[in-house]
Amino acid sequence: MNLAEVLLNSLKDHGVEEIFGIPGDFALPFFKVAEESEILPLYTFSHEPTVGYAADAAARCHGKPSVAAITYGAGGFNMVNPIAAAYAEKSPVVVISGGPGEGDRSTGLLVHHQAKSLNSQLEVYKEVTCDQVILNDIARAPEDIARVLANCIKHSRPVYIEIPRDLVFHDCAEVESYKPDTQQVHEGALDACVSATLEQLQRAKSPVLVVGVEIRRFGIEEETAALAKRLGIPVVTTLMGRGLLNDMDVPLQGTYLGGAGDPELTRLVEDSDMPVLLGVTLTDGNFGVSEKKMDFRKVILASDGNVSMGYHIYPEIPLQSFISELNLRAHSLESASKPVLPVTHNYPRDLPADEQKITPTDIAAAINDLFQKQGAMPIAADMGDCFFTTLDIEETDLVAPGFYATMGYGVPAGFGMQAATGKRPIVLVGDGAFQMTGWELLNARRYGWNPIVIVFNNSSWEMLRTFQPESKFNDLPQLNYARIGNELGGIGQRATNRAELQAALETAAGDADNFYLIEAIIESGDLSNTLSRFVAGITKMRQQAAG
Repeated sequence: MNLAEVLLNSLKDHGVEEIFGIPGDFALPFFKVAEESEILPLYTFSHEPTVGYAADAAARCHGKPSVAAITYGAGGFNMVNPIAAAYAEKSPVVVISGGPGEGDRSTGLLVHHQAKSLNSQLEVYKEVTCDQVILNDIARAPEDIARVLANCIKHSRPVYIEIPRDLVFHDCAEVESYKPDTQQVHEGALDACVSATLEQLQRAKSPVLVVGVEIRRFGIEEETAALAKRLGIPVVTTLMGRGLLNDMDVPLQGTYLGGAGDPELTRLVEDSDMPVLLGVTLTDGNFGVSEKKMDFRKVILASDGNVSMGYHIYPEIPLQSFISELNLRAHSLESASKPVLPVTHNYPRDLPADEQKITPTDIAAAINDLFQKQGAMPIAADMGDCFFTTLDIEETDLVAPGFYATMGYGVPAGFGMQAATGKRPIVLVGDGAFQMTGWELLNARRYGWNPIVIVFNNSSWEMLRTFQPESKFNDLPQLNYARIGNELGGIGQRATNRAELQAALETAAGDADNFYLIEAIIESGDLSNTLSRFVAGITKMRQQAAG
């Protein structure tokens, strides 16, 4: 087999199920092999950020790596932001880039698409990936491929592989079959760590489990659900972890949002004498709007391969090992408390079919009503009020850049979600974010995808306006997105009131043969309930910091 075939087979062996990409001259040899070999499905787009976001979303849905393939320089640099988002949110994306060959390097001339040096792209990607390689040594290539892909899975973070274009068709030995990492955990350290945790749980009067994205990234959501039921203590998700433990029959109380969230749930977390954080990333989005500063001396944090409690740190304790051992030994707890039940949330429902103008909360109510009639659908959400509106929608599978907060994610993430799961997604996207990547809907019919895309059209960067209302640059051009939907090959519908929104959503849900773009007209200044509270919380925090 040639180098490209060896790489493609190894990707498949490591759990990859699809490639998203944009070909270019340095990458043409690799794309030729990828297309003609049919080892993995290949989906091509028109803009590199779409490639990165789609691969990110697919990886999140699979819990396994997905591929973003691009050309050197002009392609690679254009995809750095989506890969930075994947790195920040621990999503295992494999970046594959074509690259200059030995012939290009030996001319003494600058190579087109080159920046500072021929390895500038590699150096940039070192900042946003956990391992990197240029496959310029055929003899060593199998070993390099195995190492990089194993690290992608081990750390659940992006990696970078560059293939010199003149080596693609060279014969290459196969990569050894992937064997999951059997990292040796120090049994004494694990025993001491779990014993200390159980002792503290035994003494705690108001413990709470706070779960984050690592439990899904490392495929231990079911084990975490079993632990939550066994411990019988309340469970909340972080903002980044919205959608975790969906339909797993655990005592889930909701999503912790600090001052922006439900006051009772906020007190549950912030007044706890033992918050146990499992797979949680300590970000400003997760904890920056806390009503009061959390005392991390009381917190047990299991994340990034370590466990900390108070002033003690147990290094090299993988989250999987920690949760598995807790599950084995949690029966020793003698809890006298009553079983904790999941909280029934009063999500907005029963949207009146009237001529009232649409608000973001109305969109949440319309989606909840649809779910009640036909069952839940997965959601891909962009940032801004699109994301905060999901917090008013009943629990379902969700992909969104809740921490990194990049824009343009929604439509490509819907592609990645449908490619990975086969399920029809609802995509929530703002008018500004749509202008970044929404045009890629032109490719939906090509691949048989049929997302229901709802554009929040307020002709504004509305979330930015909430912080800086005096700035005129927040105003956006007024576009007819319904007409754009038709021109892109789908069915566009404009909704100016609640009756039209309800009718458009029901029509879209009943037609599986087309993608729909529903343009929801929202007045500038109308925010979702959650975003209003979030902005108020951040404003209050900033005022306190300013004295």
